[in-house]
Amino acid sequence: MGARLEAALARAAEVERELAEPATAKDPAKLKALGREHARLERIRKVAAQLDKLRSELEQDHELAGDSDPALAELAQADVELLTPRLEAVEAELQELLVPPDPLDERGTRGEIRAGTGGDEAALFAAELLRMYTRYAERRGWTVEMVSLSEGNMGGVKEAIFNVRGRNAYGRLRFESGVHRVQRVPTTEAQGRIHTSAATVAVLPEAEDVDIGIEEKDLKIDVFRSSGPGGQSVNTTDSAVRITHLPTGLVVQCQDQKSQLQNKVKAMEVLRARLLDRMVAEQEAERSRERRAMVGTGDRSAKIRTYNFPQNRVTDHRINLTLHRLDETLDGELDEFVDALTAAHRGERSEG
Repeated sequence: MGARLEAALARAAEVERELAEPATAKDPAKLKALGREHARLERIRKVAAQLDKLRSELEQDHELAGDSDPALAELAQADVELLTPRLEAVEAELQELLVPPDPLDERGTRGEIRAGTGGDEAALFAAELLRMYTRYAERRGWTVEMVSLSEGNMGGVKEAIFNVRGRNAYGRLRFESGVHRVQRVPTTEAQGRIHTSAATVAVLPEAEDVDIGIEEKDLKIDVFRSSGPGGQSVNTTDSAVRITHLPTGLVVQCQDQKSQLQNKVKAMEVLRARLLDRMVAEQEAERSRERRAMVGTGDRSAKIRTYNFPQNRVTDHRINLTLHRLDETLDGELDEFVDALTAAHRGERSEG
């Protein structure tokens, strides 16, 4: 920890010098990046100072605990017992802060939810997942913007694409990517049998213009009329937009905005996010060909979590965490899962 702390403190001084340079104020992107880094390093500096103070106090108390005055020694020993767990907690916090952060974590994110196997029941579950993430965002003071919504029967959702913007939105939601499975008795089930349905969730970092260079010659853009559930026309003009990225074959479309231009802008945002996600996944694959654990890999193909209604149980299969608080989880109380997944990921990165 010593070498990492020394490097972080040296970098903190360097960042402060860069922030004070007139050229930095003229470069908004650099200013924003340095501001984020400064906030992180300043927290490290404060926790390190707190740790030094606790160590000093504990050292003095250890000396006084051997004093010839019994009353003084007893007071000092009581302080030792009080300060030791606090010192250990601050050491652990500093250890976590010193793990190099993923620069994408601080960004906003794009969420994509799609109903999987299970027909209408899967679409209803997809709608519940959409509400769960919306409620989680509200609890954290983030904003949610719907990009595209394809509704199913009975209030279900076939597909939802939405933006979540706020501090550390991608960092908190990135491990939600994968197959979410629900086990319950559908309202349409007369025999009371438990059915299993699924929905897929993809969480992508919000792409910035500097991340992905997209050339016009690589795009095929089609326009068509927007349509509502069941194919009913909701627009008499060709305002919906479909964009195909020819080098990769990725296809995105948007029809929820009022104009063709707005739909094109939204579709390009989706395309950038998916291209960035693909680039990040390729980099991760190169760094870890074995891909030992799903935490941090963004593996979309594996079942990551099961929501069991009869047992009021939610289980995350990657970290073997089970909570018997299904209603609260679906109401957006996700922090216990998010914290555990983040800790597991941080542990892997510190080992690496």
